Amino acid sequence: MWRSRALVAALASLSLALGAAGSAQAGVGLPPVVSQLPTAENVVFITIDDGWNHDPEAARILLEKRVPVSLFLLPGATSYDTGYFTALTEQGRVVVENHTVNHPDLTTLDAVGKDAEVCGAGEQLQATFGRAPKLLRPPYGAVNDEVRAAAKACGVKALVTWTYDFTTWSETPATPRLKAGDIVLLHFTPTLAADLQRALDAAKAAGLKPAALMPHLKAAGLVP
Repeated sequence: MWRSRALVAALASLSLALGAAGSAQAGVGLPPVVSQLPTAENVVFITIDDGWNHDPEAARILLEKRVPVSLFLLPGATSYDTGYFTALTEQGRVVVENHTVNHPDLTTLDAVGKDAEVCGAGEQLQATFGRAPKLLRPPYGAVNDEVRAAAKACGVKALVTWTYDFTTWSETPATPRLKAGDIVLLHFTPTLAADLQRALDAAKAAGLKPAALMPHLKAAGLVP
């Protein structure tokens, strides 16, 4: 199966390459790359990546405040404590999406490598959570048309990057003024609970409410 998927992606990439010179059609028919959603609603989108640190306080906030959120998970990060994530998904407002198997820069891989990372992660997450992911967050936000073609071959409907990263790395980043349709990036790090609360406070200050991604992607005509 992986051979046929990789072949589909490779042929699509070849078609893009042949059509790229002097053609405005390169990329047509591929899943969109979305960093901010056009919407007339006062909503913002909370997303959390990776999954290595299973912070009970962050889970409590998500559950008690009933926050709609997309988790872009690495299968290995869920495998040693799957119950942490199933407890979130069972309440119905948390959806698991694809972040590849090993978090590589997908633009550096050949078609077989892209297939293994994207389709491989999708299959593992579906086996664990009972749902095939429809969205992909390309690691590092690295994406090109070849990545989009490979993602399409794996059933991905859209590639989601972000508007603002609220993650505390070496220091807490400045809090931006959020706007309707912004996509907030967080990570499962030891500071997730504080970062999540800061993002929720920023949304409230801007008069915005967290919302589910997929319904708004459909409403905007970005996915079928």
